[in-house]
This record gives sequence, structure tokens and C-alpha cells, in this order.
Amino acid sequence: MIRPAELIERKRNGGELTPEEIRELVLGHASGEIPDYQLAAFCMAVYFRGLTAVETLALTEAFVQSGSTLDLRAELGRAVVDKHSTGGVGDKTSLVVGPLVAACGVPFGKMSGRGLGHTGGTLDKLESIPGFRVELSNEEFIELVRAVGVAIIGQSPDLVPADKRLYALRDVTATVDSIPLIAASIMSKKIAAGAEGIVLDVKVGDGAFMKSLADARMLAEAMLELGRGAGREVVCLLTDMDQPLGWAIGNALEVDEVRRMLAGEDTPPDLFSLAVQATGRLLALSDLGIDAEEGTRRAEQVLDDGSALATFSRWIEAQGGDPAPEALPTAPVVHELAADDEGFVAEISALGLGRVALELGAGRRTKDDAIDHAVGIRCFAKRGDALAPGQPLAEIHARDKESARRAAERIRELVTITGEPQPPRPIVLETLV
Repeated sequence: MIRPAELIERKRNGGELTPEEIRELVLGHASGEIPDYQLAAFCMAVYFRGLTAVETLALTEAFVQSGSTLDLRAELGRAVVDKHSTGGVGDKTSLVVGPLVAACGVPFGKMSGRGLGHTGGTLDKLESIPGFRVELSNEEFIELVRAVGVAIIGQSPDLVPADKRLYALRDVTATVDSIPLIAASIMSKKIAAGAEGIVLDVKVGDGAFMKSLADARMLAEAMLELGRGAGREVVCLLTDMDQPLGWAIGNALEVDEVRRMLAGEDTPPDLFSLAVQATGRLLALSDLGIDAEEGTRRAEQVLDDGSALATFSRWIEAQGGDPAPEALPTAPVVHELAADDEGFVAEISALGLGRVALELGAGRRTKDDAIDHAVGIRCFAKRGDALAPGQPLAEIHARDKESARRAAERIRELVTITGEPQPPRPIVLETLV
């Protein structure tokens, strides 16, 4: 039996642990043989000393080994693809990409989580659809992917349980933002869930976990290396989160925006660009034998011919939901906010708008908080837009007039208007393969 204190001391002093030592630490903690306080000390040592590529891969593999895994190719006879985002304001991309990929003939299977912060996570957005079921068995998940081509469900409780235990310690010991720990946590879930081709959307900027392009690139490179080590094909997109993605921030509002975009009714250019690029990359990682450029063309085609919307409706119904737009919950108060001045939008604080949405009730501060699926913001101002007095800036969906009034005052402060035209900035800042 290893002596945890010796391993913690070695890592604290900048030494390297063997894969077997890391495996015994992680699995010993998962089984209860090694106490929380020692793994908390290990997290702090890693935070300051880091992990080598070999150590990070060993940590990832130990997470995977701690629970069950899925072999989707064995079950379905073909490669299944998945997409993961590091999280951002208004990020509903997976809800668009899943139907796009499936409509192109490639199975898309995703196990997702709930949000803790300004708005809900992917599961919270989906649960704003009446009747939608996110808690399904592995067998139901596989059958949905087989029958419909797309499924997004809650993470199985026996998937990487060691990561769940370690993350709880990271959360209370201020060691969440350690790149090797983040990379191992994300990639262990992706590997255990069985997808062979994975696109990672690493957000960068004001509303993202990674504030700088350099830090985002470091995280992306670490995850790429872990994917290769596990025999997966991975592409990382570094994407702009200095402003919200799309127009809608809030759970039902974001689902409605997805449906409108798939129907060709209302298409935010940044969300469209990211969705078709991510889809193109996923199709290139599938068994189709095409490149990303052809994949992007196919994504645009299934949007144009209506098959992506039809796939979306079949998917929502297959998981018990009502795909009709009128089924979504609506807030009792809708307040329109107009521009006062002429000029150009220079900045929109993604983090600030996320916090406004949180105050309205669209997110949760603790994991036990309830989410109001109906409330949120539609922010029409995008960086570089020309504005005229009276032009709509935002639409606030709230429970009462006072909440809407406070949100409107705050939003005015979060949108910076200048007299000079602003240069365009692409949504995808870099692509790493």
C-alpha cells in the first residue's frame, strides 16, 4: 500500500509521480481508503507544481477506471461524435450542433451537466422544454442515438465517480483553475462516454473561464494530448466569449433561439458561424471520410432544406419533450430597452450580462438553487453594430416590473457605445488539431 503523505511531499517538492502511484491515489480516494484531507493536499501540490503530460494522462485514465465506460462503436457499429464547451454566456451551441450532425447522417451522443452560475447548463436549457427527460439509462441513451441519431442526457452517476469526488475538493480548496486538473476532468468524461470524435469549444474572454488566449491555448493543447493518448480524435476551437453568443441568455429563451435558427426564422450570425464550423469538424472526425470544409457545406445544406429542424423535433419528442414553440414557458413581464444615442457598439460585457440574467433567476448560485426557466435577456447589440436612437438594444424577460427595471439600468452600463466604427472579430479565434 502506498503512503499518500510521501507522494504528496514529492509532488509538493516538484517531483514526478508514476502512473501507478497516481492511480492508487485516485482510486484509493474514490474507495474511501484515502481521506479527503490528503487528496486536498495533493490538489494544492498540483496547483503549484503542475503535472507532466504522463502524469496528466495517468490521472485521466484513473478517473475513467473508477467507474463504468461505454463502447458506442461496439453498440452501434460506427463512430459516434460529441462536442464539449468550457461554458459561456448564451452558449447553446450543442443544441444546434446535435441535430445538424444527426441530420448529416452521423450519430451524436452527449452526456452533459448542469450549470452553476449566470445561466443553466445544457441540461437546464433542455429541461425548460415541458416533458423533456434528461435522466435516462445507458441503454436508453444508446437506443436513442441509434433510432434518432442524437441524444443529450445527464451524466451517468457511475461515470468517472473519482472525478466527482476530487472536483468537490477542488471546489472548496481554490484549486479548480489548475489546467492539468481541468483537462483530466473534462477528457475523462468524454473518454468514458464512448465518443470517438470530439470537438472541444474552449471559450476565451470576459465571460469565459479562460480569460486569455494563451491560457485557453494551454488548456486546449493539454486536452488534445489526452485525447490522442486515449486513442480519440480531437479538435479544439478557441472561441470568443468577450460578448454573449447569439442574442438569448436564459434557458427557454435559448431553446427558442435554437429552434428559430434551425427553422431559418432568426439567425444570430455568430451562433450560425460557430455551429456550422463545429459541425463541419465533427463530420470530418466521423466515418464519412470528408474534410471539415465539406462538412461545413453539408451543415449549411441541412439547415437550408429543413432536415435539421425535423431532426430537432424528432429528438425532442423522443426524449419526452414538446417541440412546439408555444409549449416553452414565458415570463409575465417583457421590457424592451432602446438605444439613447447614435454610434457603434464597442463592447458588451458577457460576464456582466450573465450576472444580470442570474439576478433575474436564470441561473443558480449553489447546486441546490432552483432555476426560473422563463426569465432572461435577449441582447440585440453585438460588437461593431451601428446604432440609432430608439433602436432595440435588449429585451428583458422578468417575473416583475421592478426586476425588469433594475436589469435595464444595469444593461445600459454594460453596453459601450463609441463614435468610431469597430473592426470585426471572428467567433473562432484559433483551431488546434
